[in-house]
Amino acid sequence: MDVSGPGEFGLIERLRRGLPAADARLAIGIGDDAAVWRAGAAFTLATTDTLVAGVHFLPGRVAWRDVGWKALAVNLSDIAAMGGRPTFALVTLALPPDTSVEQIDEMYAGLGACAQQYGVSIAGGDIVASPVLAITVALAGEADGAPDVLRRDAARPGDAIAVTGPLGGSAAGLYALQHDLDAARADVRDAIARHARPQPRIAEGLAALAAGVRCGIDVSDGLVQDLGHVCEASGCGAELYGVPLDPALEGLVARGAIDAERAFAMAAGGGEDYELLLIATDAAIARVREQHAGVRIIGRIVAEPRGVRVLRDGVEVALAVRGWDHLRAEPSP
Repeated sequence: MDVSGPGEFGLIERLRRGLPAADARLAIGIGDDAAVWRAGAAFTLATTDTLVAGVHFLPGRVAWRDVGWKALAVNLSDIAAMGGRPTFALVTLALPPDTSVEQIDEMYAGLGACAQQYGVSIAGGDIVASPVLAITVALAGEADGAPDVLRRDAARPGDAIAVTGPLGGSAAGLYALQHDLDAARADVRDAIARHARPQPRIAEGLAALAAGVRCGIDVSDGLVQDLGHVCEASGCGAELYGVPLDPALEGLVARGAIDAERAFAMAAGGGEDYELLLIATDAAIARVREQHAGVRIIGRIVAEPRGVRVLRDGVEVALAVRGWDHLRAEPSP
């Protein structure tokens, strides 16, 4: 059996089962957006992600500054999804020997700009030779409420499902790059920006934790798939009755560059929007919305059936693609 059999998430579970028991100081381990462990009287959050050329970004079609920005931003989103505050990062570069030094300078300029905006210190890293360019960031953080952070296994039937912003913009940006849509147009330019320069929702995650929200995840692999992770961890189901489309995606639909069905699929399963899903009581969500008006309720947690049902006008919709799995070759929305 090759790794496409279990897929990314099945392989994670298989590997987890083969590991020795975790240190007692580990509060949250494999299976959430970030790990949380006790360090003396405090708690540390940690996460890591890799961007690989040709898999996570298209060399020659996105600016190297944007690659650097995104490499840190996707990790920031994991910390945001736990209600944490980022602190220090380590960066590993895997580089073909013929890589241009000027390209790496540009990539680091983007990474540095993201670090400055979100208060992150780059503390070190590694450089290795590789047949394909990749950048890996390991990011540490802290949370005021740790170990009671936002986590995937805290959803309860009756909870509202809220999202911090509209979805599908990143998938629309990738589509625009792949199909050479005119980047001079505002909707195309905005969609590409959503894909190339995600804005991690650190402030919203902190506000959610302070408001009493205890369940959350970021939309990295796709709304339906990421919500499915919450359902699996919490032993419940979910009904989505609203999937808000990014204005850039709506603009592309309005002028016929993308059809409405594809746009809905992009918002529901496209991924890489890096908005947060917050699952809590209506009262807790309302407290978050007082500070962040873009937060909106899009569904409800149910006891049964397990998994995620997507409804449009009260009718369940079957999605061909529910999200991204690195190890399974599936079509894009």
